[in-house]
Amino acid sequence: MKVLIVEDQERLGQFLERGLKECTYTVSWVRTCKDALDALAESSYDVVVLDLGLPDGDGIDMLRKWRASGFNEPVLILSARDSVEDRIKGLDVGADDYLPKPFSF
Repeated sequence: MKVLIVEDQERLGQFLERGLKECTYTVSWVRTCKDALDALAESSYDVVVLDLGLPDGDGIDMLRKWRASGFNEPVLILSARDSVEDRIKGLDVGADDYLPKPFSF
């Protein structure tokens, strides 16, 4: 399974990458919306793990654009935004699941 991680926090990105690789997933990790768009243009992924607070944009807006363009792969939002409203918004724009930070691997 091929996983794209979109996460700007260095420690969390490394943690996710290492943990998923230990579970034998193929992992690509990017830190910005632009890099995520480039990665998706260059390769296909089975699932995307998406942070919402990225340095060059908002993950919600990016996900909305992905879904509008026909991107149908599963997306898991992983975010410190943990209110019920944030979760509903993320699921409404097309996330398949929403996991608030902090979490257990």
